[in-house]
Amino acid sequence: MVSGSISSGGAGPGRGISRDGITQQKITPGTTRRILPYVRPYKLWMSFLLAVTVVDALVTVASPLLFKVIIDDGIMKARLPVVIYCAVAIGALAIVDAVALYGQGWWSGRIGEGLVYDLRTKVFSHVQRQPIAFFTRAQTGSLVSRLNTDVIAAQQSVTTLLSSVIGAALSLALVIVAMFYLSWEITIVALVLLPLFVFPGKVIGRRLQRLARESMQLNADMGSIMQERFNVAGAMLAKLYGRPKEEDSLFAGRAARVRDVGVLTSVSGRMLMIVTGLIAALATALVYGLGGSLVIKGAIDLGSLVALASLLGRLYGPINQLSNTQVNVMTALVSFDRVFEVLDLKPLVSERPGAIALPRPRDGAAPVIEFDQVSFRYPAATEVSLASLEAPGLPAAERSSRTEDVLHDVKFVAPAGQLTALVGPSGAGKTTITHLVARLYDPGTGTVRIDGHDMRDLTLDSMHSTVGVVTQDAHMYHDTIRANLRYARPDVTEQEMIEACEAAQIWELISALPQGLDTVVGDRGYRLSGGEKQRVAIARLLIKEPSVVILDEATAHLDSDSEAAVQRALKHALAGRTSLVIAHRLSTIRDADQILVVDCGEVAERGKHDELLAAGGLYADLYHTQFRRRGQPSEPGEPVPAGNGGPDGQRGHSSSALGVPGHAHGSSAGPPPWMRPTGGAPGHAHGGA
Repeated sequence: MVSGSISSGGAGPGRGISRDGITQQKITPGTTRRILPYVRPYKLWMSFLLAVTVVDALVTVASPLLFKVIIDDGIMKARLPVVIYCAVAIGALAIVDAVALYGQGWWSGRIGEGLVYDLRTKVFSHVQRQPIAFFTRAQTGSLVSRLNTDVIAAQQSVTTLLSSVIGAALSLALVIVAMFYLSWEITIVALVLLPLFVFPGKVIGRRLQRLARESMQLNADMGSIMQERFNVAGAMLAKLYGRPKEEDSLFAGRAARVRDVGVLTSVSGRMLMIVTGLIAALATALVYGLGGSLVIKGAIDLGSLVALASLLGRLYGPINQLSNTQVNVMTALVSFDRVFEVLDLKPLVSERPGAIALPRPRDGAAPVIEFDQVSFRYPAATEVSLASLEAPGLPAAERSSRTEDVLHDVKFVAPAGQLTALVGPSGAGKTTITHLVARLYDPGTGTVRIDGHDMRDLTLDSMHSTVGVVTQDAHMYHDTIRANLRYARPDVTEQEMIEACEAAQIWELISALPQGLDTVVGDRGYRLSGGEKQRVAIARLLIKEPSVVILDEATAHLDSDSEAAVQRALKHALAGRTSLVIAHRLSTIRDADQILVVDCGEVAERGKHDELLAAGGLYADLYHTQFRRRGQPSEPGEPVPAGNGGPDGQRGHSSSALGVPGHAHGSSAGPPPWMRPTGGAPGHAHGGA
């Protein structure tokens, strides 16, 4: 027999998210009450389920009573018609019972799967509304496990409960009544043994509840490893650092813990069945012994004894079901509790009652963005995440400590239709400012306004349609170029997509591909080079047609040719729009209408390029430092040597799995060799690598 508990590993003193603390967590009070609203929409189907369950319970009791009639009134009295009629009746009841059991499976399945659909869609929708901070902390595999493993476990348990609990309880009541009718003495003896069935269920049920939670958590951890290692970036990291053996060992360790918990769960469940089966066998032997003596004494008929023995099996069968039901209830409660944990997380950004859509100016003018004494801190882990969704063994302070402000009384205006650049050291708060403009977060104090409206008074849909963002690593779904472009606006026409791609300087490449817009870009767009992916992202932005554009290092990490192509595409993207551009390459924002120098969460300087250089402050220091590092002239207006993309430019061309060298800047070289009909060597998995 397997005994003991699974080692939690890595959770020592001073740890805040130990595995033991998660897996031994008790069921939240009120979980059962919260399940009822999800079952209520299926009242009609439950009534059908109850009807066929009643039929099954009646058949369960009727068959043994017919056995009594066959023996006492048929066989013992040599009355053949009685035997035949009763035998036919028993066969007919078996057919009815089969139909009833089929109905039980059908209706319980409909209810269970409907419940899964409701839970899964609600959790998915709720998670979509969580702040970015939630996704930066939660392990993706653990989160996916809540929508898959936990929801399915809840469904299976509920389906089992619906199909067995009602039937078992009803059968138990009818069987006891029938047994009392046949012999009250034997029935009393049988009932005295009932507590022996209940006690093992309680003891083992508690153990199985803990094992169920631990199994779910371990499976979620294992899923997180697979999620991280089975994407392109994770696989490339493992290969580049040459650690396949360590990865194998890590996964094997997690899989072994899942295996060990599975063994303990199986053994515990089997032990419950063994104990209840043993007690049932002993009870049957006792009934036959007592019943046989009563038959010999003439107290009951032989047919009554046979019926009682048959009913006894139907008595302890439901009791076994109810004992296993306790385990299923515990599993269901654990599963629902883990799902409700996610649903209980409150989104940090939500619409106020009475929120209005942002009014669009009649002349189509871009809006003004204003920051008025804005301070902001990122939420602590306890405000946005769950310990069970994060890596076990993190320090307690990692979750409980209050974060410090990253913006302090920020005040500025981004004029309508103009380009405002944000520059400054890493970690100064530039990206945080753009997150507030996109309303990924709300400010702690102060107000962010768009065209004079407090963003918190506007609907989220109107904000999302107004603000467009291109980051330094634009995300692409593993789908076609067409699907990725259509994500911005589902009703976009083919011609509009082509025009957007032409404006983004990417149509020449796409049109040269055999599949054109229907070319699959791969996981996260890894079949595109960095420059190509950025230009597809710009085309997607143009299709969205936002009036406010945010560029967060959109040309970072690109070579000079790719950067030049992206910069040409950005001229179309920014024209007539209010733009906020984060740039570390100061050469790319010389012509900005306004430059804000952000340092330590504050706007330290503001003005145009020449004004800030003349002021000799932080901007001038950053600018001169960049040019000295590259060994190039640092005075404004001095020429930059040809063939180098500015102070941060890089020589060379880009290549990708969809393009060939030189294609990043729009040259026409035809489709890449691997995509030509005659075949050829495949391209690189990652552009420019």
